[in-house]
Amino acid sequence: MAENKLPFGEGALIHRPPMFSGINYQFWKIRMKIFIESIDQGTWDAIINEPYTPKHIVDDVQVNKPRTQWNEEERRRAQYDCNAKNIFTSSLNMDDFFRVSQCKSAKEMWEVLEVTHEGTNDVKRARKHALIQEYELFKMKQGESIEDV
Repeated sequence: MAENKLPFGEGALIHRPPMFSGINYQFWKIRMKIFIESIDQGTWDAIINEPYTPKHIVDDVQVNKPRTQWNEEERRRAQYDCNAKNIFTSSLNMDDFFRVSQCKSAKEMWEVLEVTHEGTNDVKRARKHALIQEYELFKMKQGESIEDV
């Protein structure tokens, strides 16, 4: 019988976010993006962009609108960030939950998880260059065969 190498049981549920156990972040990240987009594209937009905050103009200056003055459309758009934060906190292990629990937006949560599990762009670039260099310097030693390598 073939061995199941997936980090979850026999199959994922389409109405429950994929759980992140702390390992295989890339796999979880792709599945989470697909899961959130399937629920609502506006929720994914709240993660990629900043959360929506209704504004109005006071004395020629744009300021945040008080919640009591929001219309239904503004409430619906602002709710996307809350939905995304709820999905994240429902899918994380305890360590990652506490890591993002103080974040103010879903975008901030996503970025904290990315930096924690992938590193910054500088770290990714350094890893890539190290792997390229290791590959370029790779060669068989005197007396080694292909089977030895």
